[in-house]
Amino acid sequence: METYKSDKVVIDHNIELIYSKLSNPSMFKEQMEKNMDRISDEARQHLDNLKFEEDGISINSPMGAVKLSVSESVAPNLVKYVAQSSPVPFGLTVNLESIDEEHTAAIAEINIELPLMLRAMVGGKLTEGAQKMGEVIAKLPYGEM
Repeated sequence: METYKSDKVVIDHNIELIYSKLSNPSMFKEQMEKNMDRISDEARQHLDNLKFEEDGISINSPMGAVKLSVSESVAPNLVKYVAQSSPVPFGLTVNLESIDEEHTAAIAEINIELPLMLRAMVGGKLTEGAQKMGEVIAKLPYGEM
């Protein structure tokens, strides 16, 4: 299994709030539906490729829509998702670390099982994908939900 990590991003909210949203996609879905008119245009752009559902998150990717379900969570530092419908086994891990009462550091990791020949061909794209996921996690409108 190969791991591709984002840079550490800082989120301007406390760790408990972020964890509660990321570990419970159905809560995020409900809150987004209720508050969509309050979400900034910038935040909406980052949400275009994500769809929060009752039991997981769907991501529009070059492979098509991929559904991720929460497979493990350790409050308040870790949320792991595993792909339910993907041509290759993979998962997304979000590591959270409290900086202070108002700020949280996060790193997104893509964990994927690739044949050796494909690693060289798609490794750069996966690193870019992990980086983008880190950026999206940092820009989700936690406080507006």
